Amino acid sequence: MTFRFEHSWQADLPGTFLPHQPDPAPAPALAVLNEPLAESLGLDPAALREHGAAWFSGAELPPGAQPVALAYAGHQFGGFSPSLGDGRAHLLGEFRGPDGRLWDLQLKGSGRTPFSRGADGKAALGPMLREYLISEAMAALGVPTTRALAVATTGEKVFRDSGAQRGALTGAVLARVAASHIRVGSFQFLSSRGETDKVRALADYAISRHYPDLTEAPEPYLAFFDAVAQRQARLIAQWMGLGFIHGVMNTDNMAISGETIDYGPCAFMESYAPGTVFSSIDRQGRYAYANQPLILGWNLARLAEAILPLLAADQEQGVAIANERLSGIAGLYRREWLAVMREKLALAGEDEGDGALADDLLAAMQGADWTLTFRRLAGAVQGDHPPLRALFQDFAAMEAWLPRWRARLGPGAEERLLAANPAVIPRNHRVEEALNAAEAGDMAPFLAALEAVRDPFTPRESFMLPAPTGFGGYVTYCGT
Repeated sequence: MTFRFEHSWQADLPGTFLPHQPDPAPAPALAVLNEPLAESLGLDPAALREHGAAWFSGAELPPGAQPVALAYAGHQFGGFSPSLGDGRAHLLGEFRGPDGRLWDLQLKGSGRTPFSRGADGKAALGPMLREYLISEAMAALGVPTTRALAVATTGEKVFRDSGAQRGALTGAVLARVAASHIRVGSFQFLSSRGETDKVRALADYAISRHYPDLTEAPEPYLAFFDAVAQRQARLIAQWMGLGFIHGVMNTDNMAISGETIDYGPCAFMESYAPGTVFSSIDRQGRYAYANQPLILGWNLARLAEAILPLLAADQEQGVAIANERLSGIAGLYRREWLAVMREKLALAGEDEGDGALADDLLAAMQGADWTLTFRRLAGAVQGDHPPLRALFQDFAAMEAWLPRWRARLGPGAEERLLAANPAVIPRNHRVEEALNAAEAGDMAPFLAALEAVRDPFTPRESFMLPAPTGFGGYVTYCGT
């Protein structure tokens, strides 16, 4: 089948969107189609190949689509903007997969909307392919994420004056599939206007769509907050375990579903340094690698503020309830992070000293390649492993740590380590190589990188090596 659209957002949440048509692409072409994803969603790849250039570029609408731009607010780098919204995206509708789950289909880079705030609403090919590549890597690594169904070029040029790619660039649109596009900022948009009834309607919609087991809970909105916090804590712990840096953890980029959303200036850390920042616009390091768990708590506090009237009729009581829950976020995250680290270290069972063991590892591996260190631990299960040693300028602290770690291993530790720690991540130099080649008209490097990141536990040496000398400091850009 192709799409059988539903439009529950428009039906259930008036006042949270504006109908708007995508800009028509003058000469659309399909750059890449995610056929495995299409098949898993019950879509016909042949039909998408036939119609995808038009449907996914904005040149034509799929039958039944009703495009809208969603409204939301958000704290951007700590400052509140009461009216953000989809400035270059159009939600076409929702469709059901074979299991009955509802999925959003959204076009990104499809032209200006009433929320564009002076921007052109367009996207260049490179940033759209970046989101495709990184989100496919995250999916293969088991991290909840939005997915790219396709990237289509538009046949027009977009102009950018900053970034690794600048000047007249190939215009493109990303077709994105998501469990939904409900964000913390969606609640903030309504709350900042004092529209409590609409905040309640949005919460009811989110519960029905993402947490249906909570519908009959005695305190459904408190249970909803707890469930969102649980999913987000697990998500950020998974990011941290992989060395992933989102780069722009604004509240409008935090999905209620627990998926990673909006891959802009994101990247994977190579040499371990807690203060690592890649984003060109994060000049203060607010969203540095080590700060991501802190921002988790900060963003959840903003969600609690937005739904405060739903937690209790009395404001002071609501504040007390929210503060009690927020006080537990750090502990919740720590438990999720420790679960990730136990898996990455192949520890046998649980021990109260595991947290200190993990913390001491991080202290020992400062400056070493994050991904390769964990991967090469498999070779150190039985004793000294020169490839692991080669990653460190000073191996003394690591050498002292290894016997403590070996004492916590059980049978099959080597196999478990290889199964938990990827050989391949989207290495920054390979990502840039692929995007630059695509802009020049050669998709082969992108397709090779895509094949590698979709199979991250299979060693491929050319995709495992760190950046060559001379690659320099890596900076990423949001693409707008």
